[in-house]
Amino acid sequence: MSEVFEGYERQYCELSANLSRKCNSAGLLRDGEDKKQKFSEIKAGLDDADVLIRKMDLEARSLQPSLKAVLLAKLREYKADLNKLKKDVKKISSADANQVSREELLESGMSDVQAVSLDQRERLTMSTERINKSSDRITESRRAMLETEDLGVSILQDLHQQRETLLHSHKKLHGVDDAIDKSKRFLSSMSRRMSRNKLIVGSLIAALVLAIIFILYYKLSHH
Repeated sequence: MSEVFEGYERQYCELSANLSRKCNSAGLLRDGEDKKQKFSEIKAGLDDADVLIRKMDLEARSLQPSLKAVLLAKLREYKADLNKLKKDVKKISSADANQVSREELLESGMSDVQAVSLDQRERLTMSTERINKSSDRITESRRAMLETEDLGVSILQDLHQQRETLLHSHKKLHGVDDAIDKSKRFLSSMSRRMSRNKLIVGSLIAALVLAIIFILYYKLSHH
């Protein structure tokens, strides 16, 4: 998706530099068919620039929030640049402005031509720097997104391991509870058996005592 934006951006920067050259050359022309043709080309170029701006806006708004914020900020600069071009065209198209421009350009001669070339080079340099900065920001945003994704995967893996550990501990606790219940039942059974055994032993002892008393009584009574 960002490659599409970069394509629109490259087209706009080239078109902007071309329009700047045409505006400067139009200011040197006298009123006539050539000048009308030049302004017709400039107007068509401005329409194309508006279309590219709208396309970049739509493309930027369809991206992830982290990329969208960077590209929309860059787009505001391009809109300001386009508005400046429109103002320059409007100024040049004015009769009075044209007359002033012609006089100034005729007086300055080659110095103005060199200034125009310098301005064009500066525009191209600025456009190239903007594209490079935008590409660097997009690359950095992608890297941050990948790092965030890796961190999310790592956290999910840790949570899964903790869940498995909790389930295993839960099963162990169930096993301990079962063992405790069995031990309680076993102790209860032993306690009942011990009570019965005590009762039997007590009965046997009582029977033996009665038997001894009976034997002693029998012997003493026959003497």
